[in-house]
Amino acid sequence: MFARLIEELPGFFGYYNVLFLGKAALATLGLSAIGCVVGTVLGLLLALIRMTGSRALAPLRWLAILFVETFRRVPFLVTLMLVFFSFQLSGADLPLFVVAAISVSLIAAAFLSEIIRGGFDSVHRNQWDAATAMNFGLLDTVRHVILPQAWRVILPPAFGFFVLFIKDTALASQIGVLELTYAGKVLNNKGFSAALVFAAILLIYFAISYPLSRFGARLEERLAPSRHQGP
Repeated sequence: MFARLIEELPGFFGYYNVLFLGKAALATLGLSAIGCVVGTVLGLLLALIRMTGSRALAPLRWLAILFVETFRRVPFLVTLMLVFFSFQLSGADLPLFVVAAISVSLIAAAFLSEIIRGGFDSVHRNQWDAATAMNFGLLDTVRHVILPQAWRVILPPAFGFFVLFIKDTALASQIGVLELTYAGKVLNNKGFSAALVFAAILLIYFAISYPLSRFGARLEERLAPSRHQGP
């Protein structure tokens, strides 16, 4: 087996195969980045909507709750297929990458909304009351009072989700998006050993996700130093 792997190495790491894997890695990285950025923005917006107390905004609050609870419980593959066939039925001719990007953004928004809301809820109610007494609106309260304190609770699970999310983008291969898992299947079908192909895919996934996890840890230390101080 090892002799076969060594024999395949020169052909596997040929110019066109490396270029093919590079394009697939960029697609995986792009899907992950879009999902994380758009999901964070939408998740923050959803969390803020759910925190409003106005009766006029009650329908919007219920829609936000319905969105979060639905997409947190529906598997990513089901969401992907739902979005894919919805665009097909509507007649919209969107690139598969765009369809996958919309799907990952919906999933990320639902999960990150709960992470952000949990961080906001961790701040003592006295802080909210003090901001209200100073005539702060909701946005000013969150920006100047709550968010600086909530970061230390939000960051660890958020970056943990980001790392897991990179692996979940592999399901985009089910609709034909050229990402790492899809590229691995193509190279395996070309005759290269599955052990060699998917070992290379594993290493690329690790190379993408490990720096992100380290960046999250460093960011957590910088924004919440008190958690790491000794007694």
